[in-house]
Amino acid sequence: MLRRNYLSLSLFFIPPLLLLAALDFEQGPVTSIRLPDIPFEACQPGFSGEACLSMYLQSRGLEISQEQVFSRSRVDAAEGRGCRADELVRTAQHFGIDPGPVWYSFPADSRRAHLQKIWRDCLADLKAERPSVLRVFQGDQAVFVLLSGYLPETDEVILHDPGDVAGNSQRRDRAAFFDQCVSPVNGPSLNLVRLEMKGELPVSWQNLERSFSDADYAQHVRTLKQDLPPGDFHVLVEKPFVVIGDESLETVRQRSRQTIKWAVDRLKRDYFLKDPNQIVDIWLFKDKASYEKNVEGLVGFAPTTKFGFYSSRHGVLVMNISTGGGTLVHEIVHPFMESNFVACPSWFNEGLASLYEQCRDREGRIWGSTNWRLRGLQGAIQSDRLPSFKELCSTSREQFYYEDPGTHYSQARYLCYYLQEQGLLRAYYEKFRANAKNDPTGYETLREILGQPDMKEFQKEWEAYVMKLTFP
Repeated sequence: MLRRNYLSLSLFFIPPLLLLAALDFEQGPVTSIRLPDIPFEACQPGFSGEACLSMYLQSRGLEISQEQVFSRSRVDAAEGRGCRADELVRTAQHFGIDPGPVWYSFPADSRRAHLQKIWRDCLADLKAERPSVLRVFQGDQAVFVLLSGYLPETDEVILHDPGDVAGNSQRRDRAAFFDQCVSPVNGPSLNLVRLEMKGELPVSWQNLERSFSDADYAQHVRTLKQDLPPGDFHVLVEKPFVVIGDESLETVRQRSRQTIKWAVDRLKRDYFLKDPNQIVDIWLFKDKASYEKNVEGLVGFAPTTKFGFYSSRHGVLVMNISTGGGTLVHEIVHPFMESNFVACPSWFNEGLASLYEQCRDREGRIWGSTNWRLRGLQGAIQSDRLPSFKELCSTSREQFYYEDPGTHYSQARYLCYYLQEQGLLRAYYEKFRANAKNDPTGYETLREILGQPDMKEFQKEWEAYVMKLTFP
């Protein structure tokens, strides 16, 4: 018998007519809707979200189990749990699904109007033969169900509830069901999570991302070794990168494991589902002389920074490693961002990368600390020459890199730092990435995630916050 990871849905008894009157839902279509060909899959403990995605993907012709969905989520198996909402969104996007806005936040006093709007959107998707995945609360637990139909004659929704072995096409009172979808946390704002099932799925889920085999790496290294520059270079494979260094083998191996692998594991856990689109070579030159001597031979131009840089065109990340590992972690972010958030603007790409120039482990996650950029940012605040966040988010690539880049970098970094310290950074990344077509600069998403309609007032508060930060 399948062990359930949560209690079956139970509703407090509220007279249906009173519920409907309170929520004032509009009537649905004249005819009932039952989406055909959605198989039912009871979930493994904790895998309700994975099972919902699996059922939908199977209905679209992709033969994939909930376990295979979980394996693409990059959730650490050692945590002994399935996907939370943000991780489920990431995983859905991995399979070509456009989940839509996902996080619906609204004031408690306008609950009725917002639930009306969300239901209308769900109903429109059902008419277009698209289900929705909704988060449902039972006590202090949150689980996911698949909304797959509607019966107007009884005003009931039809659900695939993976937490119940008999959960195929369950019927629930519509108003009571949506009432359970609203976060039970008390406060002036309420929230609801709904994943739309839009987007173009791939022909085969195995082809979703470029996966380089051991043979690919072997051939890459074979070619690389044929053209190594003069010197005692060591080559190591630290997937998804190849590492080349001219320090001792022991030192190169140590940097590969303790800096590169350390950062990659944590960045993939928090942000990136897909590996870089190409095998990137990380060159670790032991000192300034080796760095300046060899860079031009690799990329065809002299370095413009004494620390290091990433060149997507050449598939290389080159470092003067004697300057420390901070820039190395910074540059590792960029090839991952290329494959996971193609439309990412420069300000956020560099802001997130800069955050991890000075970083540490915090409960198994990568965590940015204050760094040398703080002094310049505080000076810009004191001299009142900092752009607004709307201006920062709207900078083009050329504006960001060539018009006062020091200020742009520091402002972007410490905005990311603030979001991190408020527990909002990963949620912002996911929401921005999901909504980039509608909000390409990320500014409106920033306002929403902060819950701050007055961004001028927020900037004053943020600047005061920054002025209190310290860096030795």
